[in-house]
Amino acid sequence: MKETKIFTTLQLTSLVTLRFLIGWHFLYEGFSKVLIPNWSSFGFLKESKWILSGFAQFILAHDNVLSVVNFLNTWGLIAIGLGLIFGLFTRLASVSGALLLFFYWAMNPPLIGLEYSVPTEGNYLVISKTLIESVALVVLAVFPTSSIFGLDIFIEKFKNFKKNRKE
Repeated sequence: MKETKIFTTLQLTSLVTLRFLIGWHFLYEGFSKVLIPNWSSFGFLKESKWILSGFAQFILAHDNVLSVVNFLNTWGLIAIGLGLIFGLFTRLASVSGALLLFFYWAMNPPLIGLEYSVPTEGNYLVISKTLIESVALVVLAVFPTSSIFGLDIFIEKFKNFKKNRKE
């Protein structure tokens, strides 16, 4: 079954702009971690509350696991950001980014009764900008604009070329 991709110019522009802006946010967050000497997710994980706090404590108790988490977090942010900006493996980047952000949200959710020593910007109750950005990435995964405006065009053309050669 062939997928039909029909967007108005405004829809396509809006979705590509959203993809680019979120990609920039991810890329910047990743590079900022590379540029900060001795950056670690230690502080964020130490603040963890709710259902994933035990997992956070496990990571903190093992220096080698924390090092892997720091590496994957930094370079995952960069890879997701580049994928979104360039429209390359966009569905994978969108889903990965949505899962990562949901994981961040679940580590430190803005729920009644949970208090954090690190102040947040703004006041949230259940819904935070992290959760909103995660859902926006799900929208980008559902509406794949990169096959119209992005490097995924070339992957699609290559797949079609290989498919046509077999036939």
